Amino acid sequence: MKFVIFWTDYFVFLLLIMAIVLIIRIWNNAQLRKIWRNVINRPLNIVAMVILTGYVTIGILDSLHVETKDNGIISVLDEILFPLWTHTERTYSAPFALYAFTKETILQADGKIVREYPRLQFAGKQLTPEQKWPFIQHLLLQVCLQALVIWGALSAVLFWLFGRNKVKSHFPWRSFLAAIGVMVFLIIFVFTFMPHFHIFGTNEVGEDVLYQTLKSIRTGLIIGTVTTLVMLPFAVLFGIMAGYFRGWIDDVIQYTYTTLSSIPAVLLIAAAVLTLQLVMDRHTDLFQTVESRADARLLALCAILGITSWTSLCRLLRGETLKLSQIDFIQAAHSLGASHASILFKHLLPNVFHIVLITIVLDFSGLVLAEAVLSYVGVGVDPSSYSWGTMINSARLEMARDPIVWWSLTAAFIFMFVLVLAANIFSDAIRDAFDPRSALRGDQ
Repeated sequence: MKFVIFWTDYFVFLLLIMAIVLIIRIWNNAQLRKIWRNVINRPLNIVAMVILTGYVTIGILDSLHVETKDNGIISVLDEILFPLWTHTERTYSAPFALYAFTKETILQADGKIVREYPRLQFAGKQLTPEQKWPFIQHLLLQVCLQALVIWGALSAVLFWLFGRNKVKSHFPWRSFLAAIGVMVFLIIFVFTFMPHFHIFGTNEVGEDVLYQTLKSIRTGLIIGTVTTLVMLPFAVLFGIMAGYFRGWIDDVIQYTYTTLSSIPAVLLIAAAVLTLQLVMDRHTDLFQTVESRADARLLALCAILGITSWTSLCRLLRGETLKLSQIDFIQAAHSLGASHASILFKHLLPNVFHIVLITIVLDFSGLVLAEAVLSYVGVGVDPSSYSWGTMINSARLEMARDPIVWWSLTAAFIFMFVLVLAANIFSDAIRDAFDPRSALRGDQ
């Protein structure tokens, strides 16, 4: 067994390092600590942060890849969820079902051929239909007791560590502990039930839908974060340069982002993705495995989204820089002989950074939804990759069946909705904390 690192894994680790550096900087800066304390001291914000932490943890576990002799390249998350991706049925099955969803022609022992619902190979192997619900109730009671014990122990430890802190009266302990309790319950629920049932059913080829949904989290997070790394250099550099230098530099940059903005984004992205697909098909020797090919396409999609989505932030930074460049401290820096690079990066960039931070957080949920839309129309991630858009695209035909196969669409919708909702709540909190105009409106 050896570790395997894909290109997107490097970006995930880079983002993780950047997050750690940011946390250290916040911890060492009294003003930033005060701002972030105001963010986390609101109940809804702390719940959103707990949810986002859970998603990020799953994404990181799915970014640690190892190569094994038996199963090829798998992630740490695959190892944790081993029963989910090894217990593959033949075709559709409903959540917590013991039998397949569709009838099949079965040859019985006495030679008769009948049409009936076949028994699933892995779900509830030792159970009869009469034993299923009592067994589920027994497991659910076991989950509740284990979650209550673990949640109580975590709560006691947290109160022992932080109970004497003076901030305790402002911190929303009830909301935080309630969110932690729900997370603990869901984790224990999945680990208790996944060896016995398919919690979200199976898809057309018998693959567990819950496994597909959890694997799609990494794709959504990478699209939402790595795209930002590609977008930031263009938006920040061009935005502050246009507002500071003005003249022909401003005209060129304005013409560039106005031209890009005038082209429909979906058409531009689709053209770039299809061109990339043609290049990859002609150079198959560059990709040794299916996983490396899918990773390359995911990274290319992030680059395409980043190159085509920097215009709005650039426009905001240009306008803010135009205003800041007329303020006295910039004029004083000119008078003291400061270089253009010094003024751009030491004086202007720190004063527009709150706009950058707010835009990044606000755009995250939009990029997650963009991936789902692009995969739905067939120009998103590689078909071999897991994504919510691919699941929704597959569910399009399933919804036309009679009876309807509803669980794939429902699972993708729930996980994507919770992530986008938590990201939007968190982005609103960041905007209120760092945007001076929001603070003024709040005071009024």
